[in-house]
Amino acid sequence: MTATLGEGKPRNVPALSLAAMGVVYGDIGTSPLYTVKECLAGTVPLALDRGNILGILSLIFWAITIVVSIKYVIVIMRADNRGEGGCLALLSLVARAAEERSARLGHAVVMLGCFAAALFYGDSIITPAISVLSAVEGLQVAAPQLGQWVVPLTILILIGLFLIQAHGTDVVGKMFGPVMCVWFVVLAILGMKNIAHAPGVLAALSPHYALVFLFSHGATGFLALGAVVLAVTGAEALYADMGHFGRLPIRLAWYGLVLPALVLNYFGQGALLLFDPGAIENPFFRMAPPWAALPLVILATMATVIASQAVISGAFSMSRQAIQLSLLPRMEIIHTSEQEMGQIYLPFVNWLLMVLVILLVLGFKTSSNLAAAYGVAVTGTMLISTLLAALVMRLLWNRRGRGTNILLGTFLVVDLAFFLANLMKIPEGGWFPLAVGLAVFTVLTVWRRGRTRLLERLRRDALPVKDFLASLSDRVPRVPGTAIFLTGASEGVPIALLHNMKHNKIIHERVVLLTVLVEETPFVAEERRLEHHLLAPDFHRLFLRYGFMESPNIPKALAHARSDQLGFFYEPMSLSYFVSRETLIPTARKGVAAWRDQLFAALARIATSAMDFFHLPSNRVVELGSQIEI
Repeated sequence: MTATLGEGKPRNVPALSLAAMGVVYGDIGTSPLYTVKECLAGTVPLALDRGNILGILSLIFWAITIVVSIKYVIVIMRADNRGEGGCLALLSLVARAAEERSARLGHAVVMLGCFAAALFYGDSIITPAISVLSAVEGLQVAAPQLGQWVVPLTILILIGLFLIQAHGTDVVGKMFGPVMCVWFVVLAILGMKNIAHAPGVLAALSPHYALVFLFSHGATGFLALGAVVLAVTGAEALYADMGHFGRLPIRLAWYGLVLPALVLNYFGQGALLLFDPGAIENPFFRMAPPWAALPLVILATMATVIASQAVISGAFSMSRQAIQLSLLPRMEIIHTSEQEMGQIYLPFVNWLLMVLVILLVLGFKTSSNLAAAYGVAVTGTMLISTLLAALVMRLLWNRRGRGTNILLGTFLVVDLAFFLANLMKIPEGGWFPLAVGLAVFTVLTVWRRGRTRLLERLRRDALPVKDFLASLSDRVPRVPGTAIFLTGASEGVPIALLHNMKHNKIIHERVVLLTVLVEETPFVAEERRLEHHLLAPDFHRLFLRYGFMESPNIPKALAHARSDQLGFFYEPMSLSYFVSRETLIPTARKGVAAWRDQLFAALARIATSAMDFFHLPSNRVVELGSQIEI
């Protein structure tokens, strides 16, 4: 059986389904470690009677059904951007259509997408901390004498996880699927073993128990949703990783193994609590017989490391998309695999995540404390994804029927209920992901607005090419070789070219004005990569087009282009790349907060140079500086 991914390449569906278990379902697959415990004995403890246990299990089951099985797996995965998913892919898909309707709507859509991306970073910090910590806490059951080593061991595992990122995850990645497959099988076996002791727990499959629980407990029942949502954390990964595996493999893995295993395990924990309420201390590890406790801790630790790895890789991918869409300054991007384009490493993001994750573990110390911080970012991202998907249905698919309205209304009510319930956890730790999200949102919006204003300023002040060519004198010496001037503007003469003329008083025999454009699609076909315009004899303008999932490599693109596409003969050793390094000087401007300009200037100073970002050979680059007031 084969499937076709975004680039049209047939892939093996069973192999992709197995791989998806490791990458896509790592986060949601480790939720049973802490969800039932937090629902019944978390910040709002509940009496361990039959009604409460069945009510919580029913809420968990229907949350998984509505949010994951229906919303993400069936509906939202259809809203792909040429095979790619995720909040930024969804943003780029709907932003243009929204702006055509209304400039205000277009701006609101961009802000929503930016905020969803910002909240994702808050989730990227909490997921490794709570996942690994909850697994290592199993030592308190398997080997109580080692209980004091839970936090130190967690930190050591996390440090090791972040250290291996620089070496790539190709070898480890091949183990992800099989390990997670074993994990889900074990979840199912543990669940069935305990359900056999109290089969009556299966009655919780009826939504009746969920509704009775919510209406009979009032505010307490509503607050319980803040813990129930832990069962669906990681659902966004279904959509975000769609481009890597395709819809069919992800759906097969979900319905074929992941969903049954999760449901059986949750109900197994509920069955255990029905006949042994004392197991609430750690119901997941109490399900296993004593002889299997330590092997289960080891397997759980492996599963949580895999879940954390998937989130970290997602943060790398999200950062690259944000850079390409001009939402973040340029950063160093290292490809760790020659075969897989998606395997990348961003040192700055990696080390920042590591520091914040370790601080979280040291500050919160237990998974129960961290659970109070978990959920705000996840539910915020889910709510925004639903809003953006609704715009796709209305603006692009023209779906406006009663059935569509009922479906979207149901999703919005559920997402909003989870989000509001988690807002109640802000004093207990929910403030942390919100603080991270607001900080990242500020950076995204400041950089996006600053880059737009800077390009407008450069375009306004640029000398038209026609005027420049008319002013060229025969007395200006023409030196051998080709000069490629990088410019972010699609019109006018680059500052670097003017400075080269002013200071060196020469011009190369061939001049190329090169602009790299990032389109609102994940990938650009090779035949559309390069666009050439002849402005005058031996004076060219080139456009290189990339998708937001690609990393620009100018020398590689030029080397692969045909001579008739370039308009000149490509000889690497005769090329000189000229780039402009702008020094931004914030100036007081009416109606603009000074701190925004100062932050933009600071971000521009720490951004990776164009030479490194575009993979230009250092011995062929000439960098010319200029000062620009903003």
